[in-house]
Amino acid sequence: MNTNFFNQIAQLQIIGDLHITIAKGEQDRLIVLVMLQNEACGDNAKNSIPPLNLRGTAEELDNGFFENIATPLESASGLMVNMESFMKQLDETKKQSAMEKEKADKKKKESEAKDKKYKDAMVKADELEKEGRHREAWMKVPEISEFPQYAEEIRRRKTALSDKFSAPSLFGAVEQENTETPKQEQISADTFIEESEAEEIEEDETEEEE
Repeated sequence: MNTNFFNQIAQLQIIGDLHITIAKGEQDRLIVLVMLQNEACGDNAKNSIPPLNLRGTAEELDNGFFENIATPLESASGLMVNMESFMKQLDETKKQSAMEKEKADKKKKESEAKDKKYKDAMVKADELEKEGRHREAWMKVPEISEFPQYAEEIRRRKTALSDKFSAPSLFGAVEQENTETPKQEQISADTFIEESEAEEIEEDETEEEE
């Protein structure tokens, strides 16, 4: 007797394991439970999909079994496949989220370490300035290229310190030069006068001898 039962099972567009349970009911009726399970689906929500419950005589089931189970099973199969795809995407999203969080944490730590380095350098510069070591304080102020976010503050700090150690020495040198020049000129003039007088005396003495 050829029923083509398994051929029709094979033609169903389903993914997973098909579980069929058959029990005898009253008055020669049969109770058939059909459930599709997909172990590849990681979503536990699949367990809430109820089995198909078919009741009827053997003749009724022979005539309408596949007609009644094909559409629901294919729908359940597609649902579980989509659920698995969703779960995979969800896992990937979680991984990406974890990676982004790790990147953010790493960036935050690097930023905090850089800020600490900047603040420590500025504190050291303040200490040197209080000790009157302005040139060393200026050298301790970080470079703008290393901390561009503090460019204005660094520029202002360096300018203030450079004014303290460079401007006074520059003007002092100019004043010293201006005060020394007349003195040198006076010395040269006095020397010239003395030499001229000596020459005149020598000439007078020569004439008297003659």
